Amino acid sequence: MPDYPTSIGTSDADTITLLGHDLAGELMGKVSFGELAFWLTALRRPSAGELMLFEAVLVALADHGFTPSAIAARLTLTGAPESMQGALAAGLLGGGSRYLGVTEDCGRFLADTLALHQGPLPVGDAGWDELAAEAVTAQRAAGRFVPGLGHPIHKAGDPRTPVIFRIAEDSGLLGPHLKLFAAVGRVHPAIIGRTLPLNGAGVCGAALADLGFPPDLLRGFALLARTAGLLGHLAEEMRHPAGQSIYRAVDEAARYVPPDGA
Repeated sequence: MPDYPTSIGTSDADTITLLGHDLAGELMGKVSFGELAFWLTALRRPSAGELMLFEAVLVALADHGFTPSAIAARLTLTGAPESMQGALAAGLLGGGSRYLGVTEDCGRFLADTLALHQGPLPVGDAGWDELAAEAVTAQRAAGRFVPGLGHPIHKAGDPRTPVIFRIAEDSGLLGPHLKLFAAVGRVHPAIIGRTLPLNGAGVCGAALADLGFPPDLLRGFALLARTAGLLGHLAEEMRHPAGQSIYRAVDEAARYVPPDGA
C-alpha cells in the first residue's frame, strides 16, 4: 500500500489528534481559531504578538460591504436556498486580481523585490525608498500596476492600513515587507504622477509575508477571512432577503441591444 504522511491530524475510534495534540483534551477551549489557523499553516504556535497581528489581518479582510463576492453569494442563495456550500463557494470564487487576490499579489511583489536585492537590506528610510523606487519604476516600465496601491472607495486613505502598521510596530514585527511597502507609499507619487493610498489588502499581504508565510499561501488567508464575512451576509440574507430585489433591479434595468447584423 502507498504511504501518505501527514503532520496535520489523524483519528482513531477514541481520539482525534491535531498537530500532535489531543484535540478534545488539549486544544478545544484553549486555542482560538485564529491561533489554530496560524499553527496549521506554519506548523508552529504563534507568539502573542504574531497572533495579534495575524488576527488583525483576518479581521481587516473579513468584509467590505456589498462587494461582488457578497452579491454573488447572496444571489446564489436566492436561486438555491438549500445550498449554503454553493453560496459560500460562489462568493469565494471571485477572489482574484481586483478583490482579495491583492493580498497575495502585493506580498509576492514585495517578496520578489527583496529576493532580487543584492547585499544587506536597507537600514533607514532613504535606503528603503531607493529600493522601492527601483521596484515601482520597473513595475511601471513593464506596464503592470503596483499591487497594494489605490482603492475604489478609500481614495484619501484606507483606515485599515495605519492600524496594521501600528500593531506590527508595537509587536516588534515591522519587518522588511512592511518597511518596503511603506516606502512604496512614500516614493510612488513622484514616479507615477499621482498619489494613491496604500490599501488594506496590500498591507495585509505585507504583514503576512513578515509573519513568514510564503506568497502562495497569502490568498488563502484572505479567503479564510472573507468566509466569515460571507457567512454573515448569508445569515442576513436569510433574515432580510435582498437577493431577489437585486435580481429584479438588474433585470428591470437591462436594455436589450440586437447583435450586429441581426
